[in-house]
Order: sequence, then C-alpha cells, then structure tokens
Amino acid sequence: MNGDDARDGGDSGSAGRAAAQRAEAALNELRNSLASGQFPARQSEQLAAALAAMDSLLQQVEAERLRADGLFNALPDPVSIIDQEGRILDLNAAGLEAYGRPRGDIVGRLVHVLNPDLPRDHMSPVWEVLNRGESYVIEVTNMRADGSRFPVEVHSAVFDDRGERHIVAVARDLSSRVEAELRYQQLMESIDKGILVQDKAGRILSGNPAALRMFGIEHGDRLADALRFERWLVVDERGKQIHFEDMPPMRALRHGQTVESTLLGLYHRHSKQLSWLSVTSVPQYAPDNTEPHQVISIFSDVTVLKRDSALFDRAQTLARIGGWEWDAPRQKLYLTDEALRIIGRVDDPPRDLSEILTQISLHDRPHVEEAVARLFREGGSFDLEVYGQRPDGEVLWARLIGEAERSDPEVTRLTGTLQDITARKMEEERLRVLARTDPLTGLLNRDGMMAALQSRLGFAGRQLALFYIDLDRFKMVNDVLGHSAGDQILIGAAQRLTEAAGPDAVLARFGGDEFLALCDFDEDSEAPEEIAERITQAFGEGFRIAEEEFSLTASVGLACSPQDGERPEQLLNNADAAMYDAKRRGRNTWQRFNPRLARRQQDRLQIESQLRRAMDNNEFHLVYQPQVSLRDGRIYGAEALLRWRHRSLGELSPDAFINQAEATGDIVRIGAWVIGQACHQICAWRKAGLSIERVAVNVSSRQILGDELPRVVEAALGKCGLPGSVLELEMTERVLVEDAPDTVASFDALRSLGVGLVIDDFGEGYSALNYLRRLPINGLKLSRPFLQGVPDNHSDVAICQAVAGIAHSLGLSICAEGVETEEQRRFLMDLGVSLGQGFLYSPGISPEELTNLMIRTK
Repeated sequence: MNGDDARDGGDSGSAGRAAAQRAEAALNELRNSLASGQFPARQSEQLAAALAAMDSLLQQVEAERLRADGLFNALPDPVSIIDQEGRILDLNAAGLEAYGRPRGDIVGRLVHVLNPDLPRDHMSPVWEVLNRGESYVIEVTNMRADGSRFPVEVHSAVFDDRGERHIVAVARDLSSRVEAELRYQQLMESIDKGILVQDKAGRILSGNPAALRMFGIEHGDRLADALRFERWLVVDERGKQIHFEDMPPMRALRHGQTVESTLLGLYHRHSKQLSWLSVTSVPQYAPDNTEPHQVISIFSDVTVLKRDSALFDRAQTLARIGGWEWDAPRQKLYLTDEALRIIGRVDDPPRDLSEILTQISLHDRPHVEEAVARLFREGGSFDLEVYGQRPDGEVLWARLIGEAERSDPEVTRLTGTLQDITARKMEEERLRVLARTDPLTGLLNRDGMMAALQSRLGFAGRQLALFYIDLDRFKMVNDVLGHSAGDQILIGAAQRLTEAAGPDAVLARFGGDEFLALCDFDEDSEAPEEIAERITQAFGEGFRIAEEEFSLTASVGLACSPQDGERPEQLLNNADAAMYDAKRRGRNTWQRFNPRLARRQQDRLQIESQLRRAMDNNEFHLVYQPQVSLRDGRIYGAEALLRWRHRSLGELSPDAFINQAEATGDIVRIGAWVIGQACHQICAWRKAGLSIERVAVNVSSRQILGDELPRVVEAALGKCGLPGSVLELEMTERVLVEDAPDTVASFDALRSLGVGLVIDDFGEGYSALNYLRRLPINGLKLSRPFLQGVPDNHSDVAICQAVAGIAHSLGLSICAEGVETEEQRRFLMDLGVSLGQGFLYSPGISPEELTNLMIRTK
C-alpha cells in the first residue's frame, strides 16, 4: 500500500452519523443540568425552549441524512464520492455489489483499488476539466474483487461537500454495449453510407443497415430478392439505360480496378419510385489471388440534389413519371418537364392546382379534391388513378401520388409524382374486352354475356327478352367435316344471328354451338316472338363448306324479364328450358317459356338429383318389344328397353333421363346393369323352353369408347352360360364417325365374342358409308321417322329404299322400327325387309307378358 493510502479517510455517511451522536450527547448533558435546578427559572425556560428547538432540528437533520443515504443507495449504477487526491470517501450499495468487495476494502483508499491501471497523476486531467465547469467523461476498465475486469463509462462532476470540493463519479457498466459494438464493427464502418458486398458473379452477399434504408427494404425481407436486377430500371447520368454487366460493381470485378463516384438512377418498377445514388465500387482480392473474388460498393443517396436537374427530368421521361409540388401559402405550383408533358401543358404551364383539376374527369375530380384536403387536415399521403383529358382532347390516364412535407408541421406544402399510365390502362381495357369476347366469332363470351345480363337486369322497370339458340345436329357436322369446317359454320351462324337479332341486340357465343341474344323491348319495339321467328328463319338456307352445302337448323328458347325471371341465372335457365322444349318438338323452331316448362324443368332437376340413387333403390326395370318376322309374325327376337319407375314422377322412358345419364357418366353403370339383366332374362326364357334367337340392347358411345364394355358383356354371358350370338348391341351413327382406336378395339373384342353389332336409327345423322365397310357391323335399323310417311311420301319411300339397298349391298341385316300399319308392313316386304318391330305387333311389354305372347305364337 502507498503511503497516501494510509491517510485517514472516512465514510462521509459515518462522519455525519458521528457528528449527530456528539450533538445528542451535548444536549443530554444540558438536559441533566436543567433537571438539577441550578439555573434560574426564566433561564431554565429559555434553555428548555432551546433544547426543544435543537431536538427538532436534529430530527430534521437525521431525516435528511437518511433520505440522502436512501437516494445514494437507490441509484442502479456504482456512485462514489472522491476527494481531490482520488481517495474514495463513500460508495453506494450498487458499487459494493458491482465490485464484490466489502466497504472497508474500498472506502478510504485511492481509486487504484478499483482500477489498478490508472497512472499516478490521473487526477490532473480530471480536475482540469472539472475546473472549467464541465463534466469529465472517460471509458476505463475496472476490476472486481475476483480480479475480473469490466468496461465502464465514468461521468464525474464536482460538488461542494461541507466546504470541501469533492467529486461524485457515476460508473456505467458498458459490457453489453461493447459486445454489441464488436458484433457490428465488421459489418459497417460508416452509418450514413450504404455498403453492399457482392461475389464475382454479382450475387449480393450482405449489406449494412444504411443500404437497407436507402433501398426501402423492410426488416425481415431478403436483401438478394429485394435487389434482383430485373425489379429495377437503372440509368446513367444522361438517362441512358444501364445493363447489369455495365454496373460499377461488375466493371470493378471485370477490370480489377476501383470504379469511383458513378452516378446511377434506380427506378423501382413496382413502387414506381426513382432514387439517385453516387456509387464507388472496390474489388477485393483473396490472399495469393490475382483476380478479385468479391466487390464492395459504397454509396450515398443524392436524390435530393437531383430533383430539379435536367438529368432527373430525363430519367422521369424514361419512366414516364413527373414530379409536382404545391406551395399553398404562395399559391405556387411546381411541375417538372415530364409532368408538363404528361398533362399536355408544356407550352402553357398551369399556374395553380385548380387548373390541373379541370383536366380530371367529373367522376374522379371529387376524389382528388378530398385527398388534397385530407392531406392539409391530417397529413399522410394518397395514391389515386385518375382519368382525364389533355387540352387537345387526347385521353389521359395518370397515377397521382401526393404526400405532406414531413418537415412542415403545419402542412402548407404538398409534393408528389404524376405517372402516365394511359398505355397500361388501354392494354387492361383491351385484355378486359378480350377476356369477355369469343375469339372465333367476335361476339361476347359466357362471362361477357352474364355481366351484360346482370347490368341490364339491374334497371327497374326494364323489359328484356333473352333468346337461347342451339344449332341442331352441329356436333354431327363437326365430327364428320372436322373442326375447321365447324368453325366456319359457327362464324357464319354468328353473322346470321347478328342480322336477325338487330343492331341493338347483345349477342354471345355461350359455348360450343350455343348462342345467346339479349334485347330490350317495350310497347313500341318489335315483339320478342317476331325476333325469335326471324332467328329461326335465318337458318333456312344451308351452309356452303368446301363446295358442299349442308343444312343446319336452330332451336330457339325465349324467356322474358321480369315475368320469366329477374335474376340472370333464373332467366338463363328458363330460356334454356324453352330451347330444349323446341328441340323436343322436332327442332328448327322456337318456344317461349311457360309454367308448364317450369314444371318440366323442375322434374328435370329432380331427375338429375335422383338418377344416381335409382340403381341402388332398384327403380330400373326392363320391358321388351318383340322383333317379328314381317312375313308370318313369328317372334324372332326382342329389344330390351329401359324404364325408370320414379317414386314421384311415375314410369319414365329413357328420353326423360338418358341425356343426364350420359352427361354424368352414370350411363356406363346403368348400361352394364341392362346387359346383365337382358342376359339373365334370355337364360330364363331358354330354361322355360322358349327359343328366342337374340335380344338387342342399346349402348351409348360412352360405353363403347371405354375399354370396359367387352369385359362387361363377356362377364354377363359367362355368368348365364350364353353364347355371344344371343346378344345384339345397338348404337347410333355417332360411334361410326368417332372411329377412335378404342372404338375399333371394342368392336373387334365384341365380334370375337360372337356378339352382333347394329347401327340404330340409320340415316338420321350424317351416315358415313365408308365406316360401314371398315368396321365389323352386322346390321342396320331403319329409323321410325322414315317409315311414318310410307307408302305415300315419296321422300320417305326413297330414303327407305336407299337404306335397304345399302344393307343388302353390304350383306347387312336390316330391321325396321315403328311398324304400325299393314301398309307399312307390305311396303317393307316389297323392299326385302323381313324383320320389324312396332305397335302393329306389340309395344314394350314385361318379360312375363312377352313370355305369354311367345307361347301363343309358338
């Protein structure tokens, strides 16, 4: 210990307590003297009053001392009282805890006990600063009792302590701050400049906080993603676009030299903001390498310096963004050159904000006025897209952004940008029109028509007529002639509909071969029925395709609002129901929606919802129409006909539900059941000794196009022990023209089982004779509509003769459907048609009834 350390020093708090004790002892002696009665009465009274006053004063002094000690020890940082020589006179509780020493090891000793590294004359600079009336601040390393060191920042000030100048020193522990500084020291050397580190390929490795702020990158965003080059448009000081390989970092990497103070304009394509940076890029070399492995770029934001320059205007022109500022007190409007070009006022700059507002549409103007007023009231910003006109009448779309000056507490100035977005808006409108337009016909598409229907139905009291048009048998034409020819027909149909519906109608191709026409009508306009008739007649002439003429008709459904529906979907569904009724009535006609159709439509929906459960509920059953010899009436075979015993609608023929079954795919499951039931019934008849040569079953194209049908037939025949020859499958001509590989494979597999294949309703569609030759077909069925007019209708007679001639020429069997009169039977016999079915002999009857009939005619 130094000799100076041995001087008497003391705890200032202890000295105060000792003085108080000495005063209390003196007062006790005085009290004892008063009690002895050695003083005169008056003098005793005066002394007693003085004693009471001194007691009160001592109590106040003691309270103040205790309060001072409490405050001294309540401070969270170590606080020491030091004399002029650097001796510690007192230390608070936080100091004793921080240094881990008892009071006796510290108080009365020089501060070297806490910091042994201090020089002998360390108090000289302290007093030099304090004597100037300033605080002395220093960072040092103090030591705990266990010898461990920790950094502190010591703030020292002088105060008068009972006539002596002492120092109060507060030591703030810097351990946490020093650790934080060490972590960030390598990342940033200067807080006000941005720093980016990139590898030799230009990929961003890291950036300092200043860089993140300058680029507006939020905390948590990936720096490399935010600074992907394609998100930015970069220009040089002349406004010329700079490509990635010509950026300062890439030039520094390529040439291995520092690229200094390059001015760059960075336009962010998403936020539409332009910033100017002064960039210096320095290549970095790894030890023992001759080529740089990374580059460090240091940059400063110089956007403010560039705001009013011609270079900034040039960059604005490239980005089609102009700047503006409105000084409300001076009523002065500032616009950059690009802003003037955007509004078309280069030669006639507006004097104030109201002049620009006159160029904005009446619809958008109130929104801009309110946004500006709100900025003056509340501050903040706005971002609007507005429509207007330039002085020459040219259409203008602009994005207007404004904000209150942040340095202006009373908001007297507004600044912002003005971007020309006319091209984008025009493109959006073009795409919007395309999105609602059918590309083939140029009419509206489904979305476009539904929007138009919704819009027009929104006007109260408006009467509308909706026409649902479907081209009859278009799919057959499309399948036979090909899609190119089908497209030509659709284009021609659209042109005919446009003429027939009139110039005020809204027309749409709703999908496939379906069209919609929407017309307004009132007492003075043309009746909807007249338009429907004109649409139907528009298809009276055939369509000429590849030097050939094809006849195509239309079925039209009409529904009117408000009586037939006030919602788009309701009106559309009712027009659709009317169209289907027109088809049911033979096509090539129109029908108006009525309550009867509403009920039928409800039945249709009911059928669709219950069709799938009908099989599980055993609601299907078969009836059989006998196929007989036209010569002697002997029953040769039968056609199995499906019936649905609906719980609420009664007995339904396939016409009522087969289309829904086709659409949902349930026809495959139902068809397999029919084949199985027919085979089971054939087996039952054979066991009963009734020889029926074959039973015909109708199959759909969905069944044939799949690969399940041959397996289903084989399983049904095998289960009943029947040969394939007892089963005949009837299909429409549609199967012929589809001629898919799956169709051919299914036909071959069925023929290998011995099953007969027959074309049903031959001649109703576009018969492809070439396919009759190529595919393994056994026979044809003459359609009932052709037989109805014989023998009196010459056209029907000619068609029947042609079909019979084709069958005989190709060696195919032929069976006539719908034989109802004796004249028809004789006519068929004369044609060489020996097999037929129809009401002349029997309708479709139950298996039991057919059994009895076979027994009677045996």
